[in-house]
Amino acid sequence: MIDRAHTADHVRRKIEALGTSMSLPTVAKALGVLEGEHRSNRRGGNDDLLDIRPYEPGDEARAIDWKISARSGRAMVVQRERLASGRVYLLMDAGREMTASCPSGETAYAVAANALCMFAALSLRRSDDVSLVLGDAASITRVPFHGGLAQFERTLDRALDRAWDHARNLDALLDYAVHLRDRDALVVIASCEQALTRDHLPLIRRIARTHPLVVIDVGTVNPFAAQPLDGVTRAHVVDGTSGRRVPALLRNEALAQETERHRAFEVTSLTQELARCGARLMHASSSARMFAGFVRLVSLSRFGAPGAPTVLRTPARQGKERA
Repeated sequence: MIDRAHTADHVRRKIEALGTSMSLPTVAKALGVLEGEHRSNRRGGNDDLLDIRPYEPGDEARAIDWKISARSGRAMVVQRERLASGRVYLLMDAGREMTASCPSGETAYAVAANALCMFAALSLRRSDDVSLVLGDAASITRVPFHGGLAQFERTLDRALDRAWDHARNLDALLDYAVHLRDRDALVVIASCEQALTRDHLPLIRRIARTHPLVVIDVGTVNPFAAQPLDGVTRAHVVDGTSGRRVPALLRNEALAQETERHRAFEVTSLTQELARCGARLMHASSSARMFAGFVRLVSLSRFGAPGAPTVLRTPARQGKERA
């Protein structure tokens, strides 16, 4: 059997290590230095002068002030105040559909929670204000949070220790994001496979007009697969609403492959649709794969290079890339 608790702890440790090992300039590149509406004492922009210091290995070449360097006789880095909203909203689908199993043996909400922790780790490293919001058909709840990553993890885990007896209401969660007054704040929305449809695209476009947007899409088990859980033989898939098992006659290779093809098509289509409005999709079916995708996203960040796209503002031509 899969030790799901060990898997989750292992990924959480990786997340913590990632957040503490990355330098602030690297974190800024990974998340994107987003221009907001008010001043911040965070470094890295093009506004008022904050500090001048000698160039060190790892500093961005664009931060060198060549006039000051010429006067001092050595390369000098200028750090300036930047305009930034400094806020990140982590929105999570808390409907009972999120109790679905993933091939790794984890629940969809556990994988989604770990994905949100990844963004929280870098956002808190950048000293952003992080807001956690959970939504289902009964309510939209903003969970109070103050502190570092460890406190965020405890707050999130306590919030997810719930009955999970209400259906999802993704429309309400998206509507919450639409009405966020803090323009240009990063918005991350986590849900599971098949939740986001074309009917949601108008709301997605409205959010993306004013906010950088990332959608976390958690892949769940294929109910027709002969072995739906990795490393577990004779696992039975049960319908989450009725509690009935999927009939054995439906669990065959043809249906399993057709389901996989359809899901792959839906993920590709959704990735392209989101890319057209400047948003990004991260899709994975386990915490480990989600973490690998997040690291790849971070490593591909080219913020600051002339003409290069940021991690979050993805042009349409990159729409086929999957996390």
